[in-house]
Amino acid sequence: MVYNDALGERRRAYQAGERSSDTEVQRRVITQAKRTPERAWLTEVASVALVQACQDARRAHRNWLDSVTGKRSGRRVGRPRFRTKHGRQSIRLTRNGFAFRGATLYVAKVGQVRVRWSRELPSAPSSVTVIREPDGRYYASFVVERDPTPLPPVSRTAGIDLGLVWFATIAASDGTIETLANPRHLRAAARRLGIAQRRLSRKRKGSKNRAKARLRVAVAHRKVRDQRADHHHQLALRLIRENQTIAVEDLAVAGLARTRLAKSVHDAA
Repeated sequence: MVYNDALGERRRAYQAGERSSDTEVQRRVITQAKRTPERAWLTEVASVALVQACQDARRAHRNWLDSVTGKRSGRRVGRPRFRTKHGRQSIRLTRNGFAFRGATLYVAKVGQVRVRWSRELPSAPSSVTVIREPDGRYYASFVVERDPTPLPPVSRTAGIDLGLVWFATIAASDGTIETLANPRHLRAAARRLGIAQRRLSRKRKGSKNRAKARLRVAVAHRKVRDQRADHHHQLALRLIRENQTIAVEDLAVAGLARTRLAKSVHDAA
């Protein structure tokens, strides 16, 4: 809500030809909004998250302006869009918005949260992003500093040719050629996804059964996403450990995604 209000205020000022400072926008969408009946519930939210939402809207708006005026290089950035309450949700908190209390994580205005740690933090985090996935799972992603640990140098180099029938063909400097099969995770799960989606479409909107069916669809898509990411991460880690230099072809994925091969291109990612 705060992000959309801040973005709407910046759009209004831009269309009216006005110059509005970051402090003024934050005062209007947070400080003044808390005094209105429609936004009185903002007092129940940690102020750190509200300020970060304003900063996200400012950065999105300025990236668009820099892209339009030519100050930003690279692909042209589109006008920022308003966020919805559906799908992936997240908030970002700085050091004064969270703390560690033993094995639990304290979040401002929320309280202590039990955490299942995936690894130990190498240093004190500067910020945390709390993420809620569409399948109902929550994650805490920390920003930390750590010293780089370079891998030992090797003499092997490799060139990678990407494809769809085969996922990739790797030609190494030692004369070996390796062909990797395309796992096609989405194609393999298409039947399961179709069944879950059809069951969802038959449920009455607003019912508890529809909420359960929507959750099953989200879980099915999450499994496909995790399988694809795991395959990519394992392959990338093996390649950088075995080779000193890696050459890959520069594919125009955005263009390929507009052809009849779009589904296969996105499935190969």
